[in-house]
Amino acid sequence: MISIPEILQNLHIERLTAMQQAMSDSYEQCDELILLSPTGSGKTLAYLLPLVQALNPETKGVQAVVLVPSRELALQTESVFKSMGTSFRVMSCYGGRPAMDEHRTMNNLQPAVIVGTPGRMNDHLQKRNFDVATVRTLVIDEFDKSLELGFHDEMSEVISQLPQLDKRVLLSATDAEQIPDFVGVDGKEALKLNFLESEAVSARLNLYKVLSPEKDKLETLYQLLCAIGNHSTLVFCNYRESVERVTDYLRGKRMSCDAFHGGMEQPHRERALYKFRNGSCAVLVSTDLAARGLDIPLVEHIVHYHLPTNEEAFTHRNGRTARWTATGNSYLILHSEETVPVYIPQPLPTFEFPTPLPKPVKPRWSTLYVGKGKKEKIGKADLVGFLCKKGGLSVDEIGQVDVKDHYAFVAVRRSKMTQLLTLVRGEKIKGVKTLFEEAK
Repeated sequence: MISIPEILQNLHIERLTAMQQAMSDSYEQCDELILLSPTGSGKTLAYLLPLVQALNPETKGVQAVVLVPSRELALQTESVFKSMGTSFRVMSCYGGRPAMDEHRTMNNLQPAVIVGTPGRMNDHLQKRNFDVATVRTLVIDEFDKSLELGFHDEMSEVISQLPQLDKRVLLSATDAEQIPDFVGVDGKEALKLNFLESEAVSARLNLYKVLSPEKDKLETLYQLLCAIGNHSTLVFCNYRESVERVTDYLRGKRMSCDAFHGGMEQPHRERALYKFRNGSCAVLVSTDLAARGLDIPLVEHIVHYHLPTNEEAFTHRNGRTARWTATGNSYLILHSEETVPVYIPQPLPTFEFPTPLPKPVKPRWSTLYVGKGKKEKIGKADLVGFLCKKGGLSVDEIGQVDVKDHYAFVAVRRSKMTQLLTLVRGEKIKGVKTLFEEAK
């Protein structure tokens, strides 16, 4: 059995946070555990550490089911689990790809832990694609999402098909008023670890209102983003159609931005997230899908193009910035008929636009798509070496490198992209010919 110090070494983490240590200390003490901690504070690792310690290497079959609200969080959780370097196997399940492919993976991989979205998990359970007799642990990440219309029934159905559960762990960045009966957790009896520290987060978050002279806020948003400059900014809209409309408008103004919402194909969503993370796209326009669970470090600005639907949505959106000890800024764009919601501290200062207004600036980085990955035995060192030797880049002209199973993304200096693509055209990496192109 791998030890916690060995896992931390694999993850390149020196020590646990107070929240993560409390979770590890409390995990075995009770059958019902609730962890409340801000977005970005490391909740995934907090529950995975004691979870893997509790797994039985002699048990053949799925021992734990983790329910998450989005594909991105499923993939992220799977990635963290794999990076821990344990002997246990994990897989993620989510919509947008064939369920039959996942079923084949289950049979071949024999995972001890399955991470999935409720709808896809129901699909596998109803088809009896894995044996539930060995599933003893249920984790619900972002459990307050189960209170939302539509998720309630799916969650209930999943849990009803897991009859042998003896441990339930709930996690969230907001405290729900009540826990649905179908979850099987008594909110009064369960051990609750509360690390929300909302006052400390509020002290690091600067809130502003931005007045829009028009009911259509597009031009006001554009001016705000020009004033913010080339800094990592998340713009939240309430509807997918609005995300597309806002993105099209900003691109028409020659601003670097990408869209992100649940209606997009998974590869397009992954590409948008990667470009945002590596700094080659400064503005990500999204629904509240990006407000939960995603690992997006160093977001400096949150813009509420549409007012959040409730206080929980406001909290989750703002939780993308001012993480740990960092500071952040949050802006509410308001037209004349809108008022600041009662749950937001008053009075809010009004954002003053600088004069003259700066023009949009292109990010320093651009993203290179490489059409081969881990399955072709290509790693980060191979890519960096190739780009330096064949592409004429220096190490400081290469940023974040992310290698997937069959492709990779590499951040490179924008000013070098055209020259790079010319130099590597037709070249082979580790003897394999592949596609190199700028990720649009």
